[in-house]
Amino acid sequence: MKYTLLLAATAALAHAAPHVKSKRASSFTWFGASESGAEFGSGNIPGVLGTDYIWPDTSTIQTLYDAGMNIFRVPFLMERLVPNTLTSSPDATYLADLKSTVDFITSIGAYALVDPHNFGRYYGSIINSTSDFAAFWTTVATQFVSNDKVIFDTNNEFNTEDQTLVLNLNQAAINAIRATGATSQYIFVEGNSWSGAWTWTSVNTNLVSLTDPNNKIVYEMHQYLDSDGSGTSDTCVSTTIGQERVESATEWLQSNGKLGFLGEFAGGANSVCQSAVTGMLDYLQDNSDVWLGASWWAAGPWWGTYIFSIEPPSGTAYTFYLDILSAYFPSSSSGSTTTSTATTSTSTKTATSTTSTGSTSTSTATASHWAQCGGIGWTGATNCASPYTCQVENAYYSQCL
Repeated sequence: MKYTLLLAATAALAHAAPHVKSKRASSFTWFGASESGAEFGSGNIPGVLGTDYIWPDTSTIQTLYDAGMNIFRVPFLMERLVPNTLTSSPDATYLADLKSTVDFITSIGAYALVDPHNFGRYYGSIINSTSDFAAFWTTVATQFVSNDKVIFDTNNEFNTEDQTLVLNLNQAAINAIRATGATSQYIFVEGNSWSGAWTWTSVNTNLVSLTDPNNKIVYEMHQYLDSDGSGTSDTCVSTTIGQERVESATEWLQSNGKLGFLGEFAGGANSVCQSAVTGMLDYLQDNSDVWLGASWWAAGPWWGTYIFSIEPPSGTAYTFYLDILSAYFPSSSSGSTTTSTATTSTSTKTATSTTSTGSTSTSTATASHWAQCGGIGWTGATNCASPYTCQVENAYYSQCL
């Protein structure tokens, strides 16, 4: 998704609308959140831990797990893991931190979705070499070959790329992962056009030909509910837009005998979005023969007042949506998660431009450390408290670092 933040009084938002739960027991295999932070600071590579990027907070992961979530997506940057080239040896420190995060998630009984959050690009250039992409995935999969609670996400939100290339890169990743001996893990494949569910059948139909000898491909799609589907606004188009935007993808999964996972979704803390979100999740549950679950965007320690933050204890979505979402957590129906033989994929929608803050604000307020300070549509503070400076993450999000 495209990052944007809104300043809001989260305590008031928590009571802005009734928390109406789904009337049915959850039939999802997985439900969770993206744990964002290690992919921050894309304009500063390799960057400094604690200044340009941060790893998730294990204590807040534990809080969400205790609430019933059982899958956590872990975004990271390929350039930080394998500096210089896709065939390079991994950076020992960054790899150790990635493994530590993944090991914590799986040690408590949850699934860790390992997500190279690169939009099909490496150092800003489209990845064209399937052999180099395979080499990268050999490096990653080798680290988790014996952990069956790890799931591999081929790449976050391919976009504006040749469609055959997207197919071939996904297949190269699958082949490389299986060649390492990692045969028990699911592989989530993402599509072109930001892996959007609402455009899936007009863009990504060729991905039906992906093959896996272990039959554990899952098609990961993303879906936001604002007017352009970018996830940059807390205003949803209508109360029914959630279901409407996933219907065609559902039909595609069913007609082709494939499985799907909604890897990113969110809605604003208001009654219209609440209805749109629950309507979409109810519809996915009604079609749980093909939909294995969903993951909220996003948790993470540096989101601050971000409109969709589900980071405990005070994230806007955490205070407004957690009780609503809990009806869809797998543990809410039986106290334990189920297993599945599904095979589909997910994707994320985030801009990667580092050339402009896109700020339209004339505010003279000062943003604190880690707060948003610019981006397309941003109307808040653009000046950072000393000694921090406003650094561009992408066209939609700049942050005080």
